[in-house]
Amino acid sequence: MQTKVFKASQLPAAAAALVAGELVSFPTETVYGLGADATNEAAVKKVYQAKGRPSDNPLIVHVADVATVKKYVSNFPETAAKLTAAFWPGSLTLILPLKPGAFSKTVTGGLSTAAFRNPNNQVTLDLIKQVGHPLVGPSANTSGKPSPTLASHVLHDLSGKIAGVVDDGPTGVGLESTVLDLSTATPAILRPGAVTQAQIESVIGPIATNHHQVKADEVPKAPGMKYKHYAPNAQVYITQAKDFEAAVNWAQKKQQPFGLLATDAVLAQFTSLPDNYRFSLGDSIVSASQHLFDGLRHYDQLPEVKLILAQAFPAEGLGVAYMNRLGKSAGQAHFKADR
Repeated sequence: MQTKVFKASQLPAAAAALVAGELVSFPTETVYGLGADATNEAAVKKVYQAKGRPSDNPLIVHVADVATVKKYVSNFPETAAKLTAAFWPGSLTLILPLKPGAFSKTVTGGLSTAAFRNPNNQVTLDLIKQVGHPLVGPSANTSGKPSPTLASHVLHDLSGKIAGVVDDGPTGVGLESTVLDLSTATPAILRPGAVTQAQIESVIGPIATNHHQVKADEVPKAPGMKYKHYAPNAQVYITQAKDFEAAVNWAQKKQQPFGLLATDAVLAQFTSLPDNYRFSLGDSIVSASQHLFDGLRHYDQLPEVKLILAQAFPAEGLGVAYMNRLGKSAGQAHFKADR
């Protein structure tokens, strides 16, 4: 199969492929999604095959509007109405109870709930409308690898496996959406993202935030909850900014190429290292979140690099989501200055 690259002006062709049961990657403000018609079970099964994704890992359903969600759920609570008014379109996914038979088990992972999102990308909103059905849209990458923030990332992983990718340039946020479970008595964040706990609580009051990970034998209610995820080929070590000198000295003693993934201020301390082994996260948590996955993928193009020292940020605000993704990419491995 030849994977086509669709421009925004070629949406009718992309939509036609989706209607025909093919897979087309689409852009969002978070990462690129791998689209299939959510009402076409055969098409949805192709998503798992293309990604090499476990079939118990549910898929997020992308919709063009709130009215679509109400067609499929058994209950659309007041909390959902308030949150969608405040944050949709945007980086917030809501888990809601479904009407019986609303979607096949291939969409829900066998659960009685589904995760819904209204992405903040006009190209994709137009695409969903042209298809006429909601689209499943897990990240358009090989399962377990860093998520794609560029169309070229999608092509690297899935070229020849999917019908096409709609190229709308780099994503703006760079980290997957916040997933909030509204099917429980107390709403709970299952995956942190750009919409923060404080922002959500300002709209609906206190929520739970302590369930970002699942055990190996547990069925996740949302994507990205497995212990190790978003992982490049090299071993990542989470490194505090103040510890980079010690970390670089430690890595140099191993006498093999290693990479840095850090802010410009940190990288400026190590100009003797090859440029290709110094990937910039910019100068803030916002830019770091935008470039984290791109940086991890950069080192996958350098097979000689077996170790990456990646900069930690305070786990507050957007930093909660950044550290969640970085922690899973590293398997929670931290560099300790007393090594």
